[in-house]
Amino acid sequence: MLVRGIRLGEVEGVLLDADAPRILGFDVLCGDGANRFLPYSTARPNGNGIEIDSALTLLDARELEFYRERGRPLARVPELADALVELGGALVVPGTARC
Repeated sequence: MLVRGIRLGEVEGVLLDADAPRILGFDVLCGDGANRFLPYSTARPNGNGIEIDSALTLLDARELEFYRERGRPLARVPELADALVELGGALVVPGTARC
């Protein structure tokens, strides 16, 4: 994860909405050893990782726990392994119908 080309941390996990195939945000291990939550709406994925405008968009451990408890990790949803990410974070598996 980068801010103006400076690496702040590494994404350790992707957190999904508990009820819909949609990305809520990312579990990020920061350079200080703390995990923080990065809301999907503040992230700009690109070929080099994820860019953000400010380190202030990273939420502290309390908020990360909130999303961990109410969401689900992408790693535990194997049917979404090949999903494409649409604008807004919706996940769509290629070849499936959308309603």
